[in-house]
Amino acid sequence: MSELDVARSTFERTLSFLRAGDFQMAERLARAALKDYPGETNFLTLLGASLIRQQRPDEAITILQDVVDSNPDYAKGHEQLGEALLASNRPADAVEPLQRALDLDPEIESAQMQLGRALLLLGREDEAGQVFEAFVAQSPHRERLAAAAMLHRDGKYQEAEEIYRDILRQDPRNVSALRLLGLVAMKVEHHRDAVVLLEQTVKLAPDFRAAWLDLGHAQTELYELDAAEKSMRRAIDLDPTQPSGHIGLANALARSSRTVEAVAAYEEAVRLRPNQPGAYLGLGNTLKTIGRQRDAIAAYRKGIELAPSYAELYWSLSNLKTFRFEEHEVEAMQQALASGPENDGATVHYCFALGKHFDDIGDFDRAFQYYTRGNSLRRTEEYYDPVHTEMINERIREVFTRDFIEANSGGGFADLRPIFIVGLPRSGSTLLEQILASHHAVEATHELPEGGRLINYIDRQRSGDDKYPEAVNKFAAAQFVELGRRYDTETRRYRRGAPWFVDKMPNNFANVGLLSLILPNARFINARRHPLDTCLSCYKQLFARGQSFTYDLDELGDYYLEYQRMMDHWHAVLPGRILDVHYERVVADLEGEVRRLLEYCSLPWDEACLAYHDTDRPIRTASSEQVRRPLYDDAVSYWKNYRKHLNSLIQILQPIVDDG
Repeated sequence: MSELDVARSTFERTLSFLRAGDFQMAERLARAALKDYPGETNFLTLLGASLIRQQRPDEAITILQDVVDSNPDYAKGHEQLGEALLASNRPADAVEPLQRALDLDPEIESAQMQLGRALLLLGREDEAGQVFEAFVAQSPHRERLAAAAMLHRDGKYQEAEEIYRDILRQDPRNVSALRLLGLVAMKVEHHRDAVVLLEQTVKLAPDFRAAWLDLGHAQTELYELDAAEKSMRRAIDLDPTQPSGHIGLANALARSSRTVEAVAAYEEAVRLRPNQPGAYLGLGNTLKTIGRQRDAIAAYRKGIELAPSYAELYWSLSNLKTFRFEEHEVEAMQQALASGPENDGATVHYCFALGKHFDDIGDFDRAFQYYTRGNSLRRTEEYYDPVHTEMINERIREVFTRDFIEANSGGGFADLRPIFIVGLPRSGSTLLEQILASHHAVEATHELPEGGRLINYIDRQRSGDDKYPEAVNKFAAAQFVELGRRYDTETRRYRRGAPWFVDKMPNNFANVGLLSLILPNARFINARRHPLDTCLSCYKQLFARGQSFTYDLDELGDYYLEYQRMMDHWHAVLPGRILDVHYERVVADLEGEVRRLLEYCSLPWDEACLAYHDTDRPIRTASSEQVRRPLYDDAVSYWKNYRKHLNSLIQILQPIVDDG
């Protein structure tokens, strides 16, 4: 790579952090670049911009004044100087550089807005009005779009949405408003609405690359993975030199269990922009799933080398479970925490990574301090209502009675043989999946969302208050068949044709009744582990999504009791349909428990199930490295290391556990 290419790559990387809102990182990168390229105008301007956004305008003014003195025809430098002067409450001084910027480049929209603002602050309202009118004249909706975008950026999504929708009422073909409205929908996790809006956008503007990327992201969130792949490939076609399309493609491929292809897509992103730490994070995560731990570690560490304060990279190393930090890495995390990370997310990642480190070396008190800090902060970011969970589960139990199940048995879609592993996370479900997937007649998928999505589908088909679970009271036999066939269709992308396949989504424990009726040949394995070990292990795990009950020990205990009530109900109304498999018994008698497991699934004996750890298949859970080792008993009764910190949890679980 030529020196010019290196400089350009460094500039783009610094700019990406600035645009992403990581102003401290942008400052650090700009200062580092200036050591290699002293006095370079573009890096000086980026440094000034990062200082302005950190509310350090006086420092920025000194730098940017030097920029325009040495480069009097550099419009962006004048514009940034004017912005710094405005931020320093010097509107009178800001007018000249802002006007100079527009003289040099009349198309700098931000300079137009800043000049108008400076004139307003000076009481020169007529002149300000002329500037704003000239700006708006270029696009009748530009001013309102800019205002809405500011609200959007500040998290005021409803206010931004109202403006976008009003613009679209006046101008239904405004692709900027359509796309931004789609992004609001994604922010509030209305991904179906986002897809509809973004599909309209790309229909109106087929070459709008950013909209194709956004559409692909929304489709990925909905697990519409074939469509997501097409959208990302379209974005790549529009500009194959940009890594973002390849990263988006890699995400969709990884979720489709096409892990080798996902690795290749991440590697292409890294090739295109070797200095992008986010690409190394994705690459490391994907390498982890296929057991290339050494390569995953190298990818994570390369990311840290490029961005030493990228906390998620440290956490990803710790999430390998069998990985151990070097002392300098521990010191770097502690120093980063002490100096105040850029955001709460970074604090959470550092805390979970340090918790894992101190747990590994047996300093359980210190580990618990970090876990508590990380969990407490993460809990503030999660929505979880334990009362709502209990009410929903009680409604399910009231609908799926033994009489109801007997009245509707014998139907469903019989051409499929799934094995559902249910329970709570961190209960040994990945170990059971590995054992079963080692059998010649069984294939593993991963934690499939399709079981839960069936309930969303039922709700979309009903009107008013006639929703799941009460809606199934009105089902005809054909509707149970339709749901089973739908599950079959939507899971084909993960399957390769073995007679049986494993779906190990633990949250399906609440859906056992429905799944048993729509898939009569399904097997249900309830992965059990000592409740205190299960809850503690959940508390020590930072989940990517979907387990919002795990960040508070009391809520964890209550959730476990609710899970127990639900499984007791299924055993009562579906006698013989569910096999409880205890992790501790598997550890104590692997062959005996494997024989019991295979017999329940009507599978012949296969010696390979005892060598479950000899696998190269992708594993996309937190236990991916642990289950590639022969069986060990280190995790049995692990909760006793933390006994003195678990008093409230022990009290909650007292009805179902012996804490001796």
